[in-house]
Amino acid sequence: MRVGVVDYDAGNLRSVETALLALGAQIVISHLPDQLLKSDRLIFPGVGDAAAAMRVLKSRGLDRAIAQYVRSGRPVLGICLGSQIVLDSSEENDAVCLGLIAGSARRFAAADGLKIPHMGWNQVEPTASHYLFNGIPTGASFYFVHSYFPQPGDSAAVIAETDYGVRFASAVCRDNLSAVQFHPEKSGPYGLQLLRNFLEHAP
Repeated sequence: MRVGVVDYDAGNLRSVETALLALGAQIVISHLPDQLLKSDRLIFPGVGDAAAAMRVLKSRGLDRAIAQYVRSGRPVLGICLGSQIVLDSSEENDAVCLGLIAGSARRFAAADGLKIPHMGWNQVEPTASHYLFNGIPTGASFYFVHSYFPQPGDSAAVIAETDYGVRFASAVCRDNLSAVQFHPEKSGPYGLQLLRNFLEHAP
């Protein structure tokens, strides 16, 4: 199985690569749409700014390639910024995003001493049955680093939530496209289990 990892000059590529190699995956890290479209799975890793990421994606035709890949029905996983960029828009620099899941990324409100970004370990509670969380207990902790969070327009797109001042969507899904706000590649055994579930899922 070949896993395509989108290279847009800002992704958390090295730790994602390390985790996938530990799981025995064959990896293609590329900024070329044709190479990514040939893969069996696609991962959009993410750190950085939504507007800057969208500029790079558009300049390389990766925005169209990701949308085409999603339409193909093959599994797609977004990580961190990848859970925001799949939405219609982001409050971060008023970015227009990929529009693959209706909704917008919202910024945490600085209230009651809440530290922004939300950084560190926090519990994730699935709100719907989904293969990504097979073998992972409710309330398992994952590693987060973010100032914005996904807010889908349809609550049915939310498959897990986390509390940080507000209760926010920490995992979203639409058909074959799933995305998590946390970093599974930095989240120890449960993170590796989530990635394993993604790799082994039969579409």
